[in-house]
Amino acid sequence: MTVDPADKPRNETEHERLDRQLMELLQGFRVATTGVQVLFAFLLTVPFSAGFDKVDGTGMVLFYLALFGAAAASICFIAPAFQHRILFRLGQKHVLIKRANRYGIVGAFALAISITSATMLIVESLSERMLPVVLTAVGVLGLAGWVWFVQPYLTRMTANARATRAGDG
Repeated sequence: MTVDPADKPRNETEHERLDRQLMELLQGFRVATTGVQVLFAFLLTVPFSAGFDKVDGTGMVLFYLALFGAAAASICFIAPAFQHRILFRLGQKHVLIKRANRYGIVGAFALAISITSATMLIVESLSERMLPVVLTAVGVLGLAGWVWFVQPYLTRMTANARATRAGDG
């Protein structure tokens, strides 16, 4: 059994609930999109910077991971706004909300890869040892993974378990 927000009284119609959910999703994407755009813009300028020609094979792999991760995250976070425009007034808001949620999760994964790779690239260019690069990867990806995915998933599982126990009692 899952915790369904529709089971909690809010005094709203199905249409009002879908409107609220869509607005909440889009507001969250606005926050994420700003960060992705700044990172993506920075990455687009890096090849034209002095010293980029010194980036080695590992650095180039990290650069491409960061660049393509930021591009994928941008696409995922922006997609619901464009789809909303195209699907406007077709009664497909429930489909759009499900898609937007999935895009948000995929976009967050891509952003985590991009941030991790960009940070690793910088540390790799500043350090002659691999240990700081590896520690950076573990730290950045671990933190993003925990706060963006693991912690909310554990909260979801706990809430579902409570709902199941309450339903059995």
